Amino acid sequence: MARIKNLNFQHDPYLRLIRPLAQAYLGFYRVGSRHIERMGLTSPQFDVLAELGGGEEMTCAELGEATLITKGTLTGVLDRLERKGLLERQGVERDRRALHVRLTDKGEALFRKVFPAHAEFMRPFIQQAFTDKEVEALQTQLLRLRDSFQTESSHPAKKKDRASHGKTR
Repeated sequence: MARIKNLNFQHDPYLRLIRPLAQAYLGFYRVGSRHIERMGLTSPQFDVLAELGGGEEMTCAELGEATLITKGTLTGVLDRLERKGLLERQGVERDRRALHVRLTDKGEALFRKVFPAHAEFMRPFIQQAFTDKEVEALQTQLLRLRDSFQTESSHPAKKKDRASHGKTR
C-alpha cells in the first residue's frame, strides 16, 4: 500500500504509456474494422483470409495460434467462410482429431482482392506518423513488449519472488 501512496501517476513513464498505447490500438482497430466491413467481411474473417492467403494450409490449432481470434470464435468464423465457399477443411492423415484448413480458389481470389486493398488503406495512417526507419524500430519495440506479456510467469515480480524462495524455472 505504501508503494501506491508514493507513486506519482502523472510522472510515471510506464503508466503514461498505457493510455496512448490503448488509444492507438483502438483507433487502428476501429478504422481497420470499418474498412474490412465495407469489403463485406468481419475482422475475424479477414484475419483468417490473411493467414491462409497465398496457398497456406494450417491445422485449426495452428490457425488459432496465428490469428487474433479466440478458440471459441474461430469455429464459427470457419463455418461461415466454408458456407460462403471460401475455405475447406480436410482431415489430417495421422491425426483423426485434427483438420487442415485452406482457402478455396474463390477464397484465394478474395484474398488477392481484399488484402492489398486493406494494406493500402491502412498504410497512410502509419506513414503520416512515422518514417520508414521509425517503423522498423517501432516494430522491434512492439514485438519486445508483446513478448513480455506472453506468460503470467514472466512477470518480473514473480521471477524475483521465485528467486528469493530458491525456486527458478
